[in-house]
Amino acid sequence: MNMITFKDVSFGYRGGRLFDRLDLTLRRGAIYGLLGKNGAGKSTLLKLTAGLLLPKSGEITVLERTPRKREPNFLNQVFFVPEEFDLPRLTITEYGRVYGCFYPNFSTEQLGDLLRELEVDESQRMDRMSLGQRKKAYIAFAIACNTPLLIMDEPTNGLDIPSKSAFRRVIARAADAERTIVISTHQVRDLDSLIDSVVVLDQSRILLNASTAEIVDRLEFARLDEDEEALYAEQTVHGRWGVRPNRTGAESPLDMELLFNAAVGNPDAIQQLFNAETK
Repeated sequence: MNMITFKDVSFGYRGGRLFDRLDLTLRRGAIYGLLGKNGAGKSTLLKLTAGLLLPKSGEITVLERTPRKREPNFLNQVFFVPEEFDLPRLTITEYGRVYGCFYPNFSTEQLGDLLRELEVDESQRMDRMSLGQRKKAYIAFAIACNTPLLIMDEPTNGLDIPSKSAFRRVIARAADAERTIVISTHQVRDLDSLIDSVVVLDQSRILLNASTAEIVDRLEFARLDEDEEALYAEQTVHGRWGVRPNRTGAESPLDMELLFNAAVGNPDAIQQLFNAETK
């Protein structure tokens, strides 16, 4: 069953056109990594999904509802964590008591467990927290709301290395067959081993929308000979590494950074391999 469907969606700012008849389908029960350069339209796509922006034309369906209508039974099933946000002069536990009632599946006990795992001081006011602590507190609240759709825009910005590891743990635990999590990032290494589907957005079009199982079935991430052709290759201190079509059926570990560079640098070949339509 699909969680999100974009059909012929067009959108632009100040008379310009960012998306032109964009099609996109995201299924229920997956953790999606939305990858793209800065300015590619990732945040705009997420805001359209959450109903915070309205398409110029086309149809968006989320949880079998129309986001632009902003109906209460839609809003209490979707949580959007923006890249930047302001929080009131409350502790996170006070915030949970005030705002958790708007989400029918909110769990105070789960919020407390998440705050302890993410090492957030429950007694400190959020407006006095550092960026990293404030972001972890808000992420904990977002997960504890237990909405069927959780959308996160650059959630690992401002987090140190231990906090990024903790973030991956709590997101992996929060995932289930009925919940879809969409995480936008340009720091692709932060999503390694976490996501099970990838969407690559570049120049306002979808270059790739596939599960990680499909990706490693059709692509091989490997060390290359010096003259070997590849969809994408780069020289490292450990030799020449890159992406090539998987002609042997061997499964290699997915490298998100190489995948992104291959999709952006060689979009026609990637789309041909995955039978994707250019929009």
